[in-house]
Amino acid sequence: MGGTGLGRLIRADLRQHAASFVGVAVAIFVASALVTGLGVLIESGIRGGMEPQRYTRVDVVVGASQSVDVPEDIPLPLHERAPLPEGVADALAAVPGVQRVIGDVTVPLVPASGAGPVVEAHPWDAAAMTGLELSEGTAPAAADEIVVIAGGGAVGDALTLAHGGIPAEYRVSGVVSAPTLPQQGVHAFLHESAIARLDPHRGAPQVLGVFTEGRDAEAVAAAIHDAVPGLDVRTGAARGDIEFLDSGAARSTLIVIGSAFVGTCILVALFIVAGTLSLSVQSRRRDFALLRAVGATTAQIHRLVASEVLLVASIAALLGIAPGYLFSTALQQAFVSGGVIPGDFALAMSPIPAAGALVLVLGAAWGAARIAAGRPAKLDPIEALRESASGPARMGLARIITGIVFAAGGVSVSTVPLVVKGEAGAGASAGAALMLIVALGLLGPMLVSLVVRGVGSVMRRGSAAGFLAAANGVANSRRLSGAILPIALGIGLGLVQVGAPAIVANEASLQAEAGVIAPIRVTAPAGLSTQAQDAAAAVPGVTTVSPVVVSDAIVDFRDIENQLMRDRFVVQGVDPSTVDRVLDLRVSAGALTDLRGSSSLAVSTDAASTLGVGVGDTVEGRFGDGVPWTATVAAVYERGLGFGALTMDIAAVRAHTTSGLDAFALVTADGADVAAVRAALQDSGLVVTDGGGRAAAGADERTQQGWVNLVALIVILGYIAIAVVNTLVMATRERSRELALLQLIGSSRGQVRAMMRREAVLIAVTSAVFGVAVAIPPLVGMSVGISSTPIPAIPLLSSAVIVAGMAALALVSVGVATVAAMRTRPIEEIGSRQ
Repeated sequence: MGGTGLGRLIRADLRQHAASFVGVAVAIFVASALVTGLGVLIESGIRGGMEPQRYTRVDVVVGASQSVDVPEDIPLPLHERAPLPEGVADALAAVPGVQRVIGDVTVPLVPASGAGPVVEAHPWDAAAMTGLELSEGTAPAAADEIVVIAGGGAVGDALTLAHGGIPAEYRVSGVVSAPTLPQQGVHAFLHESAIARLDPHRGAPQVLGVFTEGRDAEAVAAAIHDAVPGLDVRTGAARGDIEFLDSGAARSTLIVIGSAFVGTCILVALFIVAGTLSLSVQSRRRDFALLRAVGATTAQIHRLVASEVLLVASIAALLGIAPGYLFSTALQQAFVSGGVIPGDFALAMSPIPAAGALVLVLGAAWGAARIAAGRPAKLDPIEALRESASGPARMGLARIITGIVFAAGGVSVSTVPLVVKGEAGAGASAGAALMLIVALGLLGPMLVSLVVRGVGSVMRRGSAAGFLAAANGVANSRRLSGAILPIALGIGLGLVQVGAPAIVANEASLQAEAGVIAPIRVTAPAGLSTQAQDAAAAVPGVTTVSPVVVSDAIVDFRDIENQLMRDRFVVQGVDPSTVDRVLDLRVSAGALTDLRGSSSLAVSTDAASTLGVGVGDTVEGRFGDGVPWTATVAAVYERGLGFGALTMDIAAVRAHTTSGLDAFALVTADGADVAAVRAALQDSGLVVTDGGGRAAAGADERTQQGWVNLVALIVILGYIAIAVVNTLVMATRERSRELALLQLIGSSRGQVRAMMRREAVLIAVTSAVFGVAVAIPPLVGMSVGISSTPIPAIPLLSSAVIVAGMAALALVSVGVATVAAMRTRPIEEIGSRQ
């Protein structure tokens, strides 16, 4: 076949088998849209960000670096505000081109009533960095004066605002306004002495604003980089990355989410496109048989199939790009709704995601074409003609062996949580499920044939329709497996995606509930101060007030190849002198009372396994603000999911949080009326709840991850659902001549439809069984490893919806496609060219 002859053959195939290629185009179109949208998220993690809202008048904004480098990986963002080096303001003032340097600090205040948003208070000098100007009154001249933004009060008003649970009264001395007011957060300005009193770091600048002498801001920023290396220096729109602490975290989150989604989507796309192409190739087996019989070589068949697929895929992929950019905005809104990224985080739009999607999707299509063309290209010409009438006789030995290897690997990986405990081992469940799904794809025709033969005897006894459905299933197990496997893929992935985080969350909740032995928990909006805790301790009947602060830490460790790794762990700070009275972390070695400052820590058994440490070993890491520490392991405890992987002295952890406030305090009232103590604490202005009702440490991050998993599940299942409908419609349309022949030899239209309904039920039930079978090993292994029980704590309603929803697609799709396939008169259909 020369180039001209190949082109004519491709055009003829596209005209003759348009319906088959439409199915391939649909699968590629959706994959292109998904990958383009996810590519936008990845690019946004690199180039996107948040526009400045307060730092609009200052030329250059300087902060400490808010990330930690990770070898051969993306940097880990710091969730606490990193401190600036001492004397850095003076160093910046000496840089040529710098006219003035102003420091900014943020202190959280809340209305004393507890109702209303958090007010972010700043020193009055920082107002010069904003576009806000006094429209009424004067600047604050004393510690009890405050300047508010227009709409927040009038000059002379008295405002009662609390910090850490301790209220204070402020008099409004002035009102500031601007044509455009900050949309995120409520802001106010205090006297410098008030900020120094409230701020845990005595008002040390968190951010520095640099005004230039009319010089180019970029040039001054470069000079600052050279003069004081290691700082984060931003100009223009990038100033928002320093203004908003969560901007850097959002960047990393989008990169991680997008990269993980893209990998899964490409794998699913390859699986689905390969299945769709297999049906398309099977529907044209007579054509390929004839080509082989007249002398077409193996390479020519591969070239023909690849050329056809790439032509169709290129058009479909290009059409999917525009919907992909729209899809990225839908994903953005979904992640904003779940609190995963800030609402003002702007996506970066460029042609790069589209180009990347074309490369990845067309590469997957080419790989799928190579897989689909493998059998017709290698067949002996005489064997090819025989298969054109009866279909493939049996599976190849290499395919069977490969499928068995993947199945064994999937079961083996499912046992990883038995060895690697906690969330680290739980991550293997998704990999195990994918390996089992690949095994199912390879062994599917053989397994389907065995299932159909097993239930065929029962189906044959029921009716003529059951007899025909069973006979068709046995004779066309390869075609039937092409319809079953996408549904099983959706069910298996869906159950693992829903079940894995549910198992972790359930165990974390159980540990948190069992580990809190104090009857009362107190807190305050935006955090609890030590003064509020002292006031709680003075309440009659209170015997212990033990504070807890929750942050995170980045820890260094070595992997099995002795390569340096860095990962983030939840760290809680506790009072070593009182922790045993309020918490039971189930310490298995050492003692929590041995915690001293930042030189010692306790680790959970899961973290100890990951870090490879025990009591007496040394661990190196960084607090949430990036300040390094070296600590000796003083204790090992078992309830790490409920209380965080690391535990340290509260003074050490608190000193490295942005607000310097504790998350809550646990209160005991031995021998006193607990109800009366609770009432007295509430009267003092604190928020009081049951001690055992607190959420697990790191619950916010786990909730965000659960939302990410939910979005991923909806996206993947949506794609699979489209593919299922696409595949079943293709498979049913391929049988239009068969359905016409059944009617011509005496079957009624009702009997034919009854046969197809039974086949649809067979597909739905078999898919559900296979999908559940794929999900069981990883979920059971994970449940045993995390909860020590073989029965996974998965949400039954969600699981039932996934299984029933995916199975129902088979019934609906086959029914609709059967009606469409039977519209043509049988005598006309049987005489049509195939």
